[in-house]
Amino acid sequence: MLSKLARKPIALGVAAVVIVALAFGLFWFQPWKLWTTNTVDEELPVAAAPSDSAATASDGTTPDGPSTADDPTIAHLLAEGEFITHEHETTGTAQLFRQPDGKVVLALAGLKTSDGPDLRVWITDQAVEKDAWDVFDDGYYVELGELKGNKGDQLYEVPEGTDLTKITSVTVWCKRFSVSFGAALLAWSEADETS
Repeated sequence: MLSKLARKPIALGVAAVVIVALAFGLFWFQPWKLWTTNTVDEELPVAAAPSDSAATASDGTTPDGPSTADDPTIAHLLAEGEFITHEHETTGTAQLFRQPDGKVVLALAGLKTSDGPDLRVWITDQAVEKDAWDVFDDGYYVELGELKGNKGDQLYEVPEGTDLTKITSVTVWCKRFSVSFGAALLAWSEADETS
């Protein structure tokens, strides 16, 4: 009888530890996010048509119509790249634009990735390689905010003072586990305004 009473507190203690560990595991890993979707549909900038000085007439028109490359009311595409998959299948396009007001924004067009805990959008100075999913916090990076949704079109403002000359890539970064879900290597326009 005494041994049964002694075992009961031990069993209750073990059960309490298991419940606490399970609750912490659910909070930390949030496994249900593997099956959830949050779609965002923000209006993205439209890139100015590239200027072709050889085909531009004296009145500023091109064979296809007026040139928009020097139009101060239109956003100018600075850099863009396609996402590749790292920890979770990720597709879409990342584009950096300079807005007419001078602000720089990052547009994620057609993004599709998994949902996950503590996902952020970063611009970084790291190279994008298929098997290098953990390097994006090794050098210069700027966090643009929490990922708004794991699907769709979304826009993020790049903070003033960001050194764009260092930026080579964009990553959907899981801050909790320090891994990239997917990343895009940026190809800069020859006429970008950062040089």
